[in-house]
Amino acid sequence: MGEIVFLVVLLVLVFLVIGIYNRLVGLRNRFKNSFAQIDVQLKRRYDLIPNLVSVAKEYIKHERETLEAVIAARNQASGAVQQAAADPSNAAAIQGVVAAEGVLSGTLGRLFALVESYPDLKANQNMMQLSEELSSTENRIAFARQAFNDAVMTYNTGRELFPAVLLAGIFGFQPAQFLELEDKKEREAPKVAF
Repeated sequence: MGEIVFLVVLLVLVFLVIGIYNRLVGLRNRFKNSFAQIDVQLKRRYDLIPNLVSVAKEYIKHERETLEAVIAARNQASGAVQQAAADPSNAAAIQGVVAAEGVLSGTLGRLFALVESYPDLKANQNMMQLSEELSSTENRIAFARQAFNDAVMTYNTGRELFPAVLLAGIFGFQPAQFLELEDKKEREAPKVAF
């Protein structure tokens, strides 16, 4: 009789561990998928930027330094996102995205400030369309970032709750990093009104 009780308790514990492990895997996959959605929107943003610079280049040829800074920041941010997309649970990679996006937002802000001083460029139909697309993409990125942070919070909470906290470290479930902007000015989408 004692052996049967022991086996039942052992089976319950095994199923409990399996359930906890599977739940943590599901939560981890959910926040990784959420990052993939951010990745899609950021790639869209990165694809728009060269077109924006190309249109602007025709009007502000002597502002080459700003245009090159935008493209360099775009390339740096794209590389950081690719690294983070490979492993969204890597906190250092997420911080790299935050830093690179901060630089890109700053250079885009300088570009749009320059555009304001060129009425012909400001009125250019291609520039207005690209600016509108970029603004729309910025909103999508913000929504995707919110969904990612929600998934990270759910995952982190799930791995910190008892009894999962006892097993999370053993099975290699590390805390996930939120995708938060460093500077409050960066929390605003770039102004693209033309």
